[in-house]
Amino acid sequence: MSLLKQPLSKLEKQLHLKFNQPHLIANAFVHRSYLNESSDFNESNERLEYLGDAVLELTTSVYLFKKYPQYQEGMLTNLRAALVKTTTLAQLAKDLGLDQYLLMSKGEEDNGGRQNPSILADTTEALLGSIYLDQGLAAVQRILETYLFPKTEEIIKNLEYKDSKSLLQEIAQAKLKATPIYQLISESGPDHDKEFVMQVIINNKKYAQGKGKSKQAAQEAAAKRTLEMIQNN
Repeated sequence: MSLLKQPLSKLEKQLHLKFNQPHLIANAFVHRSYLNESSDFNESNERLEYLGDAVLELTTSVYLFKKYPQYQEGMLTNLRAALVKTTTLAQLAKDLGLDQYLLMSKGEEDNGGRQNPSILADTTEALLGSIYLDQGLAAVQRILETYLFPKTEEIIKNLEYKDSKSLLQEIAQAKLKATPIYQLISESGPDHDKEFVMQVIINNKKYAQGKGKSKQAAQEAAAKRTLEMIQNN
């Protein structure tokens, strides 16, 4: 009986691979919460995630370096960050249907773990790490060239390689002739788990607020929402 709810043969067919170590590949889908409810695996997918993160960064860096000889380090770094960020990797996991293979505790699943962007992104990295060990770097490269790297042109077209704060500053200076200011609205929670709320102010006018576990994250969230407000008006 398969340890996964969905047989790995379906994933093999989708990725055009034949896994040499099915249990290793399956381990990529083991959330740490699953270890409390099953003895099928000795460890979660976190070590594979660590490896996959390095493989992903290297493969993406090589692709961008060769594909865009006109871009310098700063642009290449921004593009790579946009390609390997949590939301992009979570979407890749959905595109591949990785959520159906996830092994997690009932409590984690009831809390929406199967749709959690962070868990999905981590699983993507873990899968890449396991495929690297099982098939080698060329197999990982083929998968990314099929499912991830084609997103690059859309990222460039939509300026998604720029963080929201930088993009908002450019737009605000061009359209409103002013630089955004970020005001701290509130700070709550214990020192190890604080939540900040920041608000964007442009030309003394209040725009969107954003929440985050750091002031920088809250500013980014506020900038993103403000961009949506400005672009929809």
